[in-house]
Amino acid sequence: MGNVGNLVFIIFIAFFVWFLNPDTCNAREGKLLLQRKVTKPIISETKSGFGHVGSRHNRGGAGRLMRESDTAQADQPGGTVAAENDGKSAIFSVLDYGARGNGNTDDTKAFEAAWADACKVAASTMLVPSGSVFLVKPVSFSGPDCESNIVFQNNFDTSDVNFSNPLQLDGKIMAPTSSEAWGSGLLQWLEFTKLKGITIRGSGIIDGQGSIWWNKSPATNELESASSSEKESNSSSSTEMNNEDAVKMPSTKPTALRFYGSSDVTVTGITIQSSPQTHLKFDDCVTVQVSGVHVSSPGDSPNTDGIHLQNSQDVVIRNTNIACGDDCISIQTGCSGVFIHSVNCGPGHGFSIGGLGRDNTKACVSNITVSDTTMHDTLTGVRIKTWQGGSGSVQGIMFSNIQVSEVKIPIMIDQFYCDGNKCQNETSAVAVSGISYQNIKGTYTETPVHFACSDSLPCTGVTLNTIELEALELQSKNLNEPFCWQTYGELKTTTTPPIDCLKMGKSSSNSFQC
Repeated sequence: MGNVGNLVFIIFIAFFVWFLNPDTCNAREGKLLLQRKVTKPIISETKSGFGHVGSRHNRGGAGRLMRESDTAQADQPGGTVAAENDGKSAIFSVLDYGARGNGNTDDTKAFEAAWADACKVAASTMLVPSGSVFLVKPVSFSGPDCESNIVFQNNFDTSDVNFSNPLQLDGKIMAPTSSEAWGSGLLQWLEFTKLKGITIRGSGIIDGQGSIWWNKSPATNELESASSSEKESNSSSSTEMNNEDAVKMPSTKPTALRFYGSSDVTVTGITIQSSPQTHLKFDDCVTVQVSGVHVSSPGDSPNTDGIHLQNSQDVVIRNTNIACGDDCISIQTGCSGVFIHSVNCGPGHGFSIGGLGRDNTKACVSNITVSDTTMHDTLTGVRIKTWQGGSGSVQGIMFSNIQVSEVKIPIMIDQFYCDGNKCQNETSAVAVSGISYQNIKGTYTETPVHFACSDSLPCTGVTLNTIELEALELQSKNLNEPFCWQTYGELKTTTTPPIDCLKMGKSSSNSFQC
């Protein structure tokens, strides 16, 4: 009986402690404390470096969708988990769609599948993770049925997540070097079309493997690969080439990365290298931001413009480094409201407006500003070039605070532009007016200023202020004096060297209004 008494006493004490517990009291009084079910963290480790809600690794779209609302938040006082953020976000990694990322396997379908799902979700992020090399054939990531504000990200850092403006590119994307992948020839390799709010960001690389198109010698290829050696060991078999391969490539060379018919476009942080032709092109786009981008190709790579603008408005290009074999930035017809600053150019052909008016076409360019830029070892510095026989106008152009070093012709207007073919003399021309050059300093190797304007439609409103250009002594035997032809304007200050050829006043010719 003594043992039975002890047992009853123990049960009584346990019941008494349970009865006094505060949570029990709350439950009895109808004050039930609701706790959010604890699931996996929003970012969990997977093959791609970051996983999804609940570590769901199935290949269905639900398994690839990351939702903040489905995840637990930080512990709050009292041991509860509070749901503080009801927003939603989505990350779609190409590795979760079957991409191998070994530089040899064709990963095109995985990119297309990831895009197809990301396209359906507003403010989603398509992730191209670091540490992998993806071989991707020509592909178009297109709208217009996609949701807005999609991010194509080449790398992913959880400290820099911005779900409201999501492609994250941190790995490396390589173009194929086999002729079969290009058919009879394509104008672009990676294309984004008819999108509203598209961002490509990250620290990754887009490699066009252009040397196979340039038909360069092995020595040049070695030089090129040395400047882009990162992760090359993962893709050596796909980058091998020979002269026989080069002969097989189509005559039409593709642009590496093109945006068409899109608005609110942002490209930041990435590297684009060795494009077969132009590296980055914006065609028929509105509100474009380019920053922190690196463009790299050899100085003798043919027609490899750095950034090409056409029919695009409201464009800002800043804090960018460009080395290529043609114009660092090329501005074509239909462009206005372009602001370029803090851009380093060289090697290359400098910053160019044109060529405009080819084949008797009409061209209109206005309100362009290039400032706080540097150029080294370039063919020209700041240049306007138009074909004879065209129509339209170039007006409202400002070149300011530009440092040049070993530039062949730092300042140039050429209304007799010809790309080497026989060009006939024409009387009509694209009108050039309202061009301002301010604070341009440095060294040149041939001609400091070259203004060649049309006889029938001279250049007007050309002003020069604080121009200080010194001849490079090593090139003293090949130097020319400043040259002007049918150029009207004003010297705001004395110049070095003296530019005595500029005609003062205004031309009587009427300019064509766009």
